[in-house]
Amino acid sequence: MNDIRHTTYVLSLLIIGAAAQLASQTSLSIYRDGRVVVRRTLPQALQQGRNTLTLRLDALDPATLFSTDTAVSVSSATVRYPSTSTDALARAIGQTLSFVRSVGDTIRATVVRADPPQYKLPDGRLLLSPPGEPLFPAELVRTMPEAQIILDASRARQRTEIAYVAQGTMWEALYQVILTGGRASISGTATVTSQALRVDSAEVQLVAGAIRRSRVPPSAPQPMMDRMMAAQSAEAKMDVTEEAVGETHVYQLPGRLAIEPNVPVTTALFPRSSAPVTQELIVPGVVPWRGWIGQNPEPDRVPVQVWYTVKRAAKTPFGDRPLPAGTVQLYQADSSGRVQLIGEAATDHTAPGRDLRLQSGDAFDVTAERVQTDYNQEQLPAERRGLPPRQRVTAAYRVTVSNAKTEAVTVDVREAHFGSWKIVESSIPAEKLSSTESRFRLSVPAGGSATLTYAVQIES
Repeated sequence: MNDIRHTTYVLSLLIIGAAAQLASQTSLSIYRDGRVVVRRTLPQALQQGRNTLTLRLDALDPATLFSTDTAVSVSSATVRYPSTSTDALARAIGQTLSFVRSVGDTIRATVVRADPPQYKLPDGRLLLSPPGEPLFPAELVRTMPEAQIILDASRARQRTEIAYVAQGTMWEALYQVILTGGRASISGTATVTSQALRVDSAEVQLVAGAIRRSRVPPSAPQPMMDRMMAAQSAEAKMDVTEEAVGETHVYQLPGRLAIEPNVPVTTALFPRSSAPVTQELIVPGVVPWRGWIGQNPEPDRVPVQVWYTVKRAAKTPFGDRPLPAGTVQLYQADSSGRVQLIGEAATDHTAPGRDLRLQSGDAFDVTAERVQTDYNQEQLPAERRGLPPRQRVTAAYRVTVSNAKTEAVTVDVREAHFGSWKIVESSIPAEKLSSTESRFRLSVPAGGSATLTYAVQIES
């Protein structure tokens, strides 16, 4: 008998839990620009024909409201937002309220008008300003938006399915890359932050992609929110799943999350991965991309940029994973094993099989100086009659790279070009990377320096 009672009790708990889960379900698709598609499955059954529902829907924009059930359409929707003091007073017209004047001191008055304010005291006299802080009955105050919705159903439905687009909930991706020699250990997280939306339990998807925004929603009154910032981590009991939908990628977060205003929620995007990594030191070009080369005899201290490339070969766990745009932080351990932040870079959406290429900052111990050593401008005859004469400019440069490190380094000196150009002379062979860029690869000894000279000729 005890076993039967225990079994009955367990089954009752399971049935109650399942009923609570089916009572109301929420699913959110959150976009990086602040939009969020809210999908709600509600227990209200619909009869065939017209149905009127009053629902409490947080952060509802009524213009975007629709039914995901193709047998149901929204005929109309009226939304009333959380009450302000003026709203509650307007609903309290004709009622007698208590007003707090100080601790332990209250007075009762009847609300005659809310705007302009008029209050009637028990002795019949009128006040034209509030006699104190009003105490409102709960039925006069809306704590969240209330929507009166009229739905037309072509046939009876067991539940109500609606969706709308809310604002003010964003997410960002952050990647931590720990460098160890020629390998990198990579982890990634997504952090969801809501400014207005509150959901007790929701299935959450993060949408990565360039989604155009054409409509600017009207601003809705929002209640005052607690500015205390807190953070919580979502316990990932399963991996984030991902799929392509249209020209976006949708990341399904594990479990169900509670979303609160100003409470960031962070969850892992993928298990920690490992990949090869390479470093480059680059002296950027100086020749104007558009316009004409001018004379500049003064030496120019130019930064030596630090670039890292994290290899993402296809058919590897990390290489086959699409990465949403975000921020990459690079770390490296010091001599005591403490990881130090050595660089940070923004990255765009990265398709599977594409490397992560990151400019983390500028070098400290490797410096460069470029000086223009020669300049010549000459007129050339027109290529044919009726065309204007041409110009040819030849400019020569000297780039000196100094290395204060205890090991030799290789530095790429790059030059960007526009129009018809060619390298006419160089102390190191130039490598043409594209129609607009050339590269000189310079070896710099430890504790020493190396010099590159070259001349570029451009016609217009």
